[in-house]
Amino acid sequence: MIVFSILSVLILTFYIREGEAGPIHSVRSGIVTVSTPFKMVGSVVATPFNAVGNIFANLTASQETLSDLKDQNAQLTAQVAELSEAQQTAQRLESLLGLQSTYNLQSTAARIIGSSSDAWSQTVTIDKGTLDGLTLGMPVCNAYGVIGQITEVALNSSTVLLINDETSGVSAMVQSSRAQGVLRGQADGTLRLEYVPVDAQVASGDIVITSGIGGVFPKGLPLGTVSSVEKSDNDVYYTIVVRTQATTENNEEVLVITSLTEEQIATDEEVAAANSEDATQTPSDDDSENSSATDDEASDSGQDSEDDETQTDEE
Repeated sequence: MIVFSILSVLILTFYIREGEAGPIHSVRSGIVTVSTPFKMVGSVVATPFNAVGNIFANLTASQETLSDLKDQNAQLTAQVAELSEAQQTAQRLESLLGLQSTYNLQSTAARIIGSSSDAWSQTVTIDKGTLDGLTLGMPVCNAYGVIGQITEVALNSSTVLLINDETSGVSAMVQSSRAQGVLRGQADGTLRLEYVPVDAQVASGDIVITSGIGGVFPKGLPLGTVSSVEKSDNDVYYTIVVRTQATTENNEEVLVITSLTEEQIATDEEVAAANSEDATQTPSDDDSENSSATDDEASDSGQDSEDDETQTDEE
């Protein structure tokens, strides 16, 4: 035993002192080369036996251990779901804050707590009302743009008429060409930008925004994107279908715009231009805002009155 120990020490000493090309290094390299295939074969052969051993170990585990593992798994699953929900909520709130900051909105946040259950109206209910300073006519938007306008207010809840409801109408314009029109909901839930003359420049993909006419919706908020533009030979106005991104299906938080700044209201020049473009329209077809808007607001928003129509007929 002592002899083997002395030999081991001597061999280790020579191994350390000799170079990479020394005899002991060469012998060690040869042994590693020869033994490597046997190690690989041994590993492949041992793998299924190890797996079988793990299976038997699991089968022999106590019911108490298995029950503890199931409880831990359930707790971890619940934590993952909770963290995922918190992350999504944080992202939505961050997007709302981004919209509020970008457009300098005077607003208050609210949550959607319900929606209309019939096919005749498109509304949602939010969790704030008169106790929070909300009133009729206030615009409502989510992170993607305008979704509607408050039409009913209770102490701690409000009803929002969505822009795709067929009774809704919002003064709008094409962002690139500034062509004025009225965005109206349709019976099938789609949106159309009406009363845009065929001599205006409108193309698929154009962004539609609020015009600020009427002083209800802030100027410049996104409403949607033009998905199709059509006209017939004798048409005075385009048939424009708009696709909105501001749906309420995947959004729980919204902003209620409580007041407008002077910059967010259309100027007198813009109102005059809209009145000039809409000189042949009638009030029954062309209210500028939702059905809750007053006649004075409709007049201010560039929509004609009956006197304008009479004057046109006389001419």
